Amino acid sequence: MVIGSGAREHALAWAIAKSAHVTVTPGNPGIAAHGIACVETPATELEADLFVIGPDQEVVDGLADDLRAQGKAVVGPGADGARLEGSKAFMKEFLESAGVPSAAFGVFDDEVRAVAYLRTMKPPYVVKTDGLAAGKGVLVTHDLAEAEGDVREKLSGHVFAGAGRTVVIEEALDGPECSLMVLCDGTHVVTLASSQDFKRVGDANRGANTGGMGAYAPMTSMDAPHLEEFMETIVTPTLRELQRRDIDYRGVLYAGIMLTTQGPKLLEYNARFGDPETQVLVPLYGDGLFQLLHDVATGQLDATPPRAVGAAVTVVLAAHGYPASPRRGDLIEGLGVDGQLAEQVDGVTVFHAGTAINDEGQFVTNGGRVVAVTAVGDTVAQARGRAYDAASLITFAGRVMRTDIALAPL
Repeated sequence: MVIGSGAREHALAWAIAKSAHVTVTPGNPGIAAHGIACVETPATELEADLFVIGPDQEVVDGLADDLRAQGKAVVGPGADGARLEGSKAFMKEFLESAGVPSAAFGVFDDEVRAVAYLRTMKPPYVVKTDGLAAGKGVLVTHDLAEAEGDVREKLSGHVFAGAGRTVVIEEALDGPECSLMVLCDGTHVVTLASSQDFKRVGDANRGANTGGMGAYAPMTSMDAPHLEEFMETIVTPTLRELQRRDIDYRGVLYAGIMLTTQGPKLLEYNARFGDPETQVLVPLYGDGLFQLLHDVATGQLDATPPRAVGAAVTVVLAAHGYPASPRRGDLIEGLGVDGQLAEQVDGVTVFHAGTAINDEGQFVTNGGRVVAVTAVGDTVAQARGRAYDAASLITFAGRVMRTDIALAPL
């Protein structure tokens, strides 16, 4: 049972379906078009050998606790472990206690103190809302007035309501980013292939922050010594701190890492699969995902990391007005309910994020990020070419798409 309705959940269901029967709740029309059952029934009223929780809100709200109380095997931490994502203030305190290198920071719920601290920082200024904000709660700017205004907006509750009434102000870190998803069964961890996502809405990393406009895997510059350093300085101290706090963490620990000149530093943790990173990772692991995730949920994870084969690139197509005010209802060409034209490109799978079917049986836009066009290949370059070939076949009014995903992989 996969829980969620976006492209991440589509990718998880698609991959698990290679070796197990899958149902998704609530799912979406694109998942159903791939022949995977979608139901509206709440997860707590369903039976399955394995439950995989996709969205951050459900993880933070403690759905895993509710399912485990019913004796279910679940991929997803309980509410205690999910605080690593649910509260950036908690996460920063946790990292400090664990000795994990990260940016210098201050936590504030008072505007005067927050602005005074901000004025002691050097640009660029980084202001984060404490709670969940769908990947849009971070401002990075060189303009002090803009940063001060963002602090006031967040603390007022006008932007993110209760999730924003505490802010974290951080020093800006410089360097390339790496996304590393680690599977944890409470005692053991294994790392999946490294990946890199592209957060800004526009080419050359310009424009507003988004939930992610594309990704690729693996990062060609991330060799074994890099991963060993990440494990030693970031992952192992985190697992040790979780155990010290009696947190039985069974799920995905998603580390956003900045490769600074002083060494790797943790930007933040997410407590679930990343989006769009999941879309480029799961195709690289063949038909073994169900067993791997079942081992995570049942505390039987093998210490030998699974081997990723090939490379993958995802290009996100977003709706007109994304991320501020995405428009819904635009007709999508290139996706057919009975035959998805873009998927005729070799190695391509289209994962649906925000689509619906209109009265004429046609796909229309129904969210900010609409589809994630994913392609696999022997190399990143080959996968990139296939992904963009397929993306060019999918059109709708006001389509937003970056043209530089994986253009110069690190």
